[in-house]
Amino acid sequence: MVTSTKIEARELRKKYKGKEVVKGVSLTVSGGEIVGLLGPNG
Repeated sequence: MVTSTKIEARELRKKYKGKEVVKGVSLTVSGGEIVGLLGPNG
């Protein structure tokens, strides 16, 4: 079975109120995968 990349993000960054809260996050999701992201507050 051949799967292909459906979502790809590289080196994501996010600032909140002037503070960088996400730095350099990369993610690749292939067809058929289920992915969940949880933070410290669930």
